[in-house]
Amino acid sequence: MAALRTAVDLTGLEVGYDIPALPGMTQDEVQTPCLLLDLDALERNIAKMGAFARRHAIRHRAHGKMHKSVDVALLQERLGGACGVCCQKVSEAEVFVRGGIRDVLVSNQVTQPSKIDRLARLPKRGARILCCVDDMANIADLSAAARRHGTQIECLVEIDCGAGRCGVTAMPEVVALARAIDAAAGLKFAGIQAYQGAMQHLGTFDARASQAAVATAMAREAVAALHAAGLACDVVTGGGTGSYGFEAKSGVYTELQCGSYAFMDADYGRILDRDGQRMDAGEWENALFILTSVMSHAKPGQAVCDAGLKVQSVDSGLPVVFGRQDVTYVQCSDEHGVIADPGGVLAINDRLRLVPGHCDPTCNIHDWYVGMRGDRVEVVWPVSARGKAY
Repeated sequence: MAALRTAVDLTGLEVGYDIPALPGMTQDEVQTPCLLLDLDALERNIAKMGAFARRHAIRHRAHGKMHKSVDVALLQERLGGACGVCCQKVSEAEVFVRGGIRDVLVSNQVTQPSKIDRLARLPKRGARILCCVDDMANIADLSAAARRHGTQIECLVEIDCGAGRCGVTAMPEVVALARAIDAAAGLKFAGIQAYQGAMQHLGTFDARASQAAVATAMAREAVAALHAAGLACDVVTGGGTGSYGFEAKSGVYTELQCGSYAFMDADYGRILDRDGQRMDAGEWENALFILTSVMSHAKPGQAVCDAGLKVQSVDSGLPVVFGRQDVTYVQCSDEHGVIADPGGVLAINDRLRLVPGHCDPTCNIHDWYVGMRGDRVEVVWPVSARGKAY
């Protein structure tokens, strides 16, 4: 694999103040705590998902909310054949479009007038823009903004296929919304959003398969209702890292929205496949880590590292110490992580790689990714859409 490049200008940035590392440094020279990417593992994950999508003749729209990185998204397009990205907020979409991504789905409802206006301006930057709809009044607002700016917004009717969040459930509602979109100036009816988020982290294969069958049945019913109404449904999008195999083989879905597969985290790693094997034991590799340093070992059997709550999200559990069975991350506070070290094997300034419990909110806390090839920093990438939550 050819060496990657750092696209942003790092000239004048000071290691330890502005940035955690510079290309060419070794891991021991990197400032901790920081986000570290194993570039070899990342590239293998991306290529593997791309090959899977091609085998099943389905598009992969990589989920940008996971990494919030233009550089990672471009790599997913180049190496994995991703057709573009999906994201959750208009500000995220703006970052990806400005960074060169030309096909962006806001896989969410956009209802605030100022956000609708910004969304309607994005096609002027040369990008195809899509969003989700589950409310009739929203269609009129999107149409007015698109007409005002002379652009087109493609709309997906979102169906609630089991997550219990956004979306409609009755097929007459699906058809009515699609007809309204199809008739609205400046809008184009593109298809349906059928993402079942609640099943992604179910631990067993059978539990996920059961929920996926429900979601697929609803998606199939919606497509049939639309076709009966004379409406083409070109896009049926959904699927995630925990369920992508079901959607790909359904014969209904045209796009996958997998995100976490590229980095992996401890929570997804616990999910079991058909054979009872953990997802991080063969299906996908851990490519994202929090690099941390031991800062204290004043108490027997206990080390303290510099990775606490301010550098990770623990909503899905504590991080796992990568590649080690002799030490365990057991507790955290704002600035400290407590590591059980019963054998006293750790020393001050030892480096550890932690697999975060939940990659998405963890990445959003940081400004930079330090991409390493072996023991050498190859790239330093900004977390481009960090904090873009509006």
